[in-house]
Amino acid sequence: MNTFLKRILFLLSIVALGLFLYSYFVENIFSKRLSPKDTIEFKLNDLKLEVFYNRPSKKNRAIFGALVPFDKVWRTGANEATTFETNQTLELQGAQLPIGKYTLWTVPKDTIWTVIFNSKQYPWGVDSEMKPMWNPNYDVLSIDVPVQKLSSTVEQFTIAFDNSTDNLFLTMAWDDVKVAVPLK
Repeated sequence: MNTFLKRILFLLSIVALGLFLYSYFVENIFSKRLSPKDTIEFKLNDLKLEVFYNRPSKKNRAIFGALVPFDKVWRTGANEATTFETNQTLELQGAQLPIGKYTLWTVPKDTIWTVIFNSKQYPWGVDSEMKPMWNPNYDVLSIDVPVQKLSSTVEQFTIAFDNSTDNLFLTMAWDDVKVAVPLK
């Protein structure tokens, strides 16, 4: 076997070993995630918004007030911290959210949610004790939005942009709950 083929086989072996080790120790790239990653985008004229998040499922569990406790900061999804990015300054209930990339945190309550835009980028949503990695010193904006009770169940946590009424909303829905953050 010539030297070139030996080098190619050696290189391919190193790549295969690297993929195996990454899959074993970091993230199993060959199995389906329990809370799959998702990215949503909204583009209108020069405005571009993007949200990256992980989508946990209900799986017959009680969600708000149980799995996601009331009156405590939630990472707003699963796994990595949810991020929100805007290329233009936005107005949310009269307050300004500057251009940038933020982590999105929420405090679910029975009738309202507090939605928090935090300037720090976190490697994960919770620490080893399952407490949110959120640091309030980096909060840029915090607003309260009312809870809407849904007549049907949303099985998988869903974030979306809704522009159907010529008013733009960032919506979050799961179980029988939906909140809509008004964006201008």
